[in-house]
Amino acid sequence: MKNLVTILLLLISTIGISQSKSITGNTSIEDVKIQGLSVSVDVDSAEEVKSTFKIEDIKEILSSVSDNEEISFEIVCNGETMFKEGKSRVSYKVNGNSKDINGFLKSVKKIRKAAINYYKAK
Repeated sequence: MKNLVTILLLLISTIGISQSKSITGNTSIEDVKIQGLSVSVDVDSAEEVKSTFKIEDIKEILSSVSDNEEISFEIVCNGETMFKEGKSRVSYKVNGNSKDINGFLKSVKKIRKAAINYYKAK
């Protein structure tokens, strides 16, 4: 019985001591850097392409990327169901570097337009 009480007291005191104390102070999240950014978007219609992403959203994401980092953007257009093969799919992808964000954004605009035209042609 004496051993049981001793074990219980040790267990209770260990649990009481091991509780974490609240941390007070200032924390900063200003040093966040994104490296090697890759974005892939699956869409089912031209309306989804227009509403899912806008060039302003891509610019905002790219502003967080470090200098001289590889970046890529892909749009996967899901089409109609074909016989046994399943759904038809077309993907447009652009790769670039954060050194030339304006060139990368021009390419993103082109593949966005191509994806919209893909659905309009159907």
